[in-house]
Order: sequence, then structure tokens, then C-alpha cells
Amino acid sequence: MRPLPLPLTLAARLAPVAVLAVTGWALSSGPQTTPAAGHRAAPETAAPSPSAPATRAAAKTYPTAPAPCASLAKKTLASLVPGARPAGKEIPSTDTELRRTCSWNALKGYEYRWLDVSYEILRTDEAARASYAERVADKSGGGEVPGLGDAAYSVVNLTTEEKQQTREGTVLVRAANALVVITYNGSDFESRDAPGSDTVNKGAIKAAKEAVTALTDGGAGGTG
Repeated sequence: MRPLPLPLTLAARLAPVAVLAVTGWALSSGPQTTPAAGHRAAPETAAPSPSAPATRAAAKTYPTAPAPCASLAKKTLASLVPGARPAGKEIPSTDTELRRTCSWNALKGYEYRWLDVSYEILRTDEAARASYAERVADKSGGGEVPGLGDAAYSVVNLTTEEKQQTREGTVLVRAANALVVITYNGSDFESRDAPGSDTVNKGAIKAAKEAVTALTDGGAGGTG
């Protein structure tokens, strides 16, 4: 039997932009006065006015990215990526507090599946909204996913190379200042077909729901 062709490597994921917040304090004191001639003024210590404004960096809803490899239940992984090791493989990141990604992939028989879960933490909710809107605009042919995060979008695409089909679904979710990105694809190396759009889309959305739950629960993903 001739060797089976391997699927294309997934496109490089978007790199996060880390912006550090700076905290400053404004202090105020009363005006200085010149002591009268011949008298020494007693030393005075100027105290900050109780009404002096304090400027602080806006608190982040999600300050760090949770562990992506612990975001999905074992039974979910078994159904979406049959034969994959539940532990997954975390992709190296330049800043694991701001961006973390885990991958699972396996070939079972002639069926190949690949799943990525990625978390990206932005400095503010507004920055996350802007990034979300920009990415959705780059992906045509999809639709909104109601009831998932603050906003969610899914799209499925089919590619064919050397008569081998691969169907890939992407789900992008915004939750406050965080983005959750799911990439799920599959191929059949015997028939050279790809799994159906509905199968891929539903699988990607299922993974997205669990990944968002892991984010909102503080990184405690399902294990059952």
C-alpha cells in the first residue's frame, strides 16, 4: 500500500500585540507662602488633598490566557479527533500570558482530523472588539453564532489539492478582552473527500463553547 499523503500544515496563527498598562498618581499640595519679615515659619508638611484624582489602568476581565490543552473534555476530544492524545501539544508562544494555543491531530484508519484551541488576551475590551471585527471582515461566507461569548462568528471552507479535499471550520469568539479561536479540519484519504460542512461546523462550535467555558471558569476546562 502506498504511503498516505499528509494534509497541509495550518497557516500561521495571528500573533498577539502586548501593550503594558502604566499606573500614575496625581498629588496636589497647597501654595507656598513667604513668612513675614523677622519671623521664622514653622515647617509644614503638605499632604495630598483627599480629593486629588487617582488614575489607574482599567482592570482586565481576563488578565492572562488559560491553559488551552486543559480546555476541552476528554470525550469531546475523542469525538472530534479520534485517536488523538487528550494531553494535546501546546504551541510555543513569545508571551504565554497573552497568547496560548494547543493542537490535537490524529489519523485513524483513513480519517484525519486536526483541532486547534487558541486564547488571545488583549489590553482592553475595545481592543478585542476591534480585532474581532477586523478578523470577521477578512472571512467571508460565514455567519454569527448566537449565545456564545459577547460575539461569535463561524465559517467553513473547502480546499482541494491533488484531488484531496480538506474542509476546515473556524470559530472566532470575543469574550470581554479575550479572543478564543477554534480551527477544526478533516480529510478522508481513502475516498479523497472531506467531512461534511455541517459536521465540521458543529464540531468547531462545540469546541468553542467548551473553550469559552474554560476561560470564564478561570481556565478550569472539562476533563470528563
